[in-house]
Amino acid sequence: MINNQHPKLLEPNYRGIRLFLDSADTQQWQNWLPTGLFYGVTTNPLLLEKAQVTCSVSQLKDQARLAFSLKAQEVQLQTWGTTVDSLVTTGKLLAAIDQRIVVKVPITKMGTEAAARLIAEGMRITLTGVYAIHQVFIAAALGADYVAPYLGRINDLGRNGREDLVAMQQAIAGVGSATRILVASIRSVDDITLLATQGMNTFTFSPLVAAAFFDVTATNQAATDFEQAARRQGAE
Repeated sequence: MINNQHPKLLEPNYRGIRLFLDSADTQQWQNWLPTGLFYGVTTNPLLLEKAQVTCSVSQLKDQARLAFSLKAQEVQLQTWGTTVDSLVTTGKLLAAIDQRIVVKVPITKMGTEAAARLIAEGMRITLTGVYAIHQVFIAAALGADYVAPYLGRINDLGRNGREDLVAMQQAIAGVGSATRILVASIRSVDDITLLATQGMNTFTFSPLVAAAFFDVTATNQAATDFEQAARRQGAE
């Protein structure tokens, strides 16, 4: 059930909106980051593969430098490995790229152990791949910066993703955690609008969803009318 409480009541540590561009395609970064809409970018190995970017620390270092040059305030890079030690080792290398890097770690048992070690060494962490409401308590217990549920994919499982995420937000607020819920797998601007009314303020979405923010026919027509009037009045 969607809760009608004021957003700030659902998030005691209300700290303002953060929007991330969910893409590893640098052409999309160059297109969207200059708008000022985005706090940063989020990536993962699947997005790297889609953008034909090599999944290596050296390549990601170059990627991060470009994002920061485009005024991204954060870049989220996902560690990889088949053991806790390898996840930690790669995570440390990624975090060493820049203090504005947030290391993403899958919220498995092995990933959680790796995340706990990285947090203990002062690294900023997003626990990702969240599908169940109770998983947010893992992130809250560790003191992770972010926890990333997959809204669209939860819907694909036949559940009501919006209601599950509202429950996650209430759970985080209920324990007084400062962990941000980073809503991922967003397929509609309407999802962002609805969840924002429920106290969520951190979202990552594709360039396609970003374009929908500006796809308002009446607004675009108004801008055209303003420009035409200015020129009729002698503007150069």
